[in-house]
Parts: sequence; structure tokens; C-alpha cells
Amino acid sequence: MLSKIPVDIKSISEGDIDKEILRAAIVAELDAVNLYEQMANLTKDENIKAVLMDVAKEEKTHIGEFQALLLQFDPQQKKELEAGAKEAEEVSSK
Repeated sequence: MLSKIPVDIKSISEGDIDKEILRAAIVAELDAVNLYEQMANLTKDENIKAVLMDVAKEEKTHIGEFQALLLQFDPQQKKELEAGAKEAEEVSSK
């Protein structure tokens, strides 16, 4: 599990630090979603399952928030995300 920022912050330029923080936040949220959904699938208790899945859903919202900010700070990321979505659509429609 992620417990610290996975890049050496000291090696990141001042102009890129916010982008790296946002990417690390996205990674942390994805890790949390994965963990909560795995635990939800393991438990037999429906109340625990419901809470875990609800929390996982909230983490997905956090991913969206961080991604929206990242796309504001990194136009190249936005362009490549759009290109990737287009490629996925083309491949999946074959």
C-alpha cells in the first residue's frame, strides 16, 4: 500500500511539483479503491460490504477531483488522455 509519495520530491522541478502531487494523490486513491473493493469481496457481512463499497465509491469521486485538477495543470496529459480514450473506443468497436 502507498504510504508515502512514490517520487523523490527533491528531484522534481518547482514547475512540476503540483502535477506530481496530483498524480501521487490519484495513485493513492486507486490503491484505496482496490483495497476496499477486495475487502468487500472477502467479507460475508452485508453491512461491512455495503460500507466498504460506499467508501470505495467516494474514493472514485476523489480520483475524479484530482484528475480534473491535473488536467488543468498539465495540457499534455489532457491531450493524451483524450487520445487514449479515442484509441480505446476504436479498438473496442472492432
